[in-house]
Amino acid sequence: MRQTSQISKLTSLRAGFAVLSIFALIGVSGTVFAADAAPMAAAPEAKAEVPGKPKIDLAAGEALYSNGDATRGVTACITCHGPKGQSAIATWPKLSAQHAAYLTKQLKNFKEGTRANPIMMGMAATLTQQDMQNISAFLAKQPISQGVAQDKATIALGQSIYRGGIAAKGVPACAACHSPTGAGIPAQYPLLGGQWAEYSNAQLLAFREGVRTNSSQMTTIASKLSDKEMKAVADYIAGLH
Repeated sequence: MRQTSQISKLTSLRAGFAVLSIFALIGVSGTVFAADAAPMAAAPEAKAEVPGKPKIDLAAGEALYSNGDATRGVTACITCHGPKGQSAIATWPKLSAQHAAYLTKQLKNFKEGTRANPIMMGMAATLTQQDMQNISAFLAKQPISQGVAQDKATIALGQSIYRGGIAAKGVPACAACHSPTGAGIPAQYPLLGGQWAEYSNAQLLAFREGVRTNSSQMTTIASKLSDKEMKAVADYIAGLH
């Protein structure tokens, strides 16, 4: 009997030890799972944010266009290009409704010196990339400026070149890139319709003479045009809308 009692006690002790071991194991396992879960929960917070595109500020663009910024030496564009980008004289191009991406590219080219113009190179020198984008976005939102063709004697020639090109010289139709109405294609080809004929003609001459070199495509096309053909197509463009 005494031996049986001792065996019983030993069995109880072993059972109790087994239960304690199980609880201890569960406790350790729970700690491990909790430790593993913590980094997984924190992972989304540790993910780096991808910087977005610069936010366009139309109000800032209008302020720079109309008033400039004396503290940075930025001159107001309105002085030459007129209210809302509708210049009053042919010396300065109309900029209203022009595609923002095209305007930004031209300002950048002036600042870099890849488009030569002493006045505009000086104007663009003080502008940041954000300034350029803001000004361009403001101008793109302005009403388009209308114009008219002046020379009745050359309208037919200008129309023929603009719409059909000159096959014998390998000159493509202007409408192929700038559209039949002169509206252009955003981010690729500028709006031409309604532009001063004198300005358009001056740019064609600049491309032909190698003064303006920031479009190899236009350099090639202009090199094949005569003075008469340039004036005719520039005058026709002025009346497009």
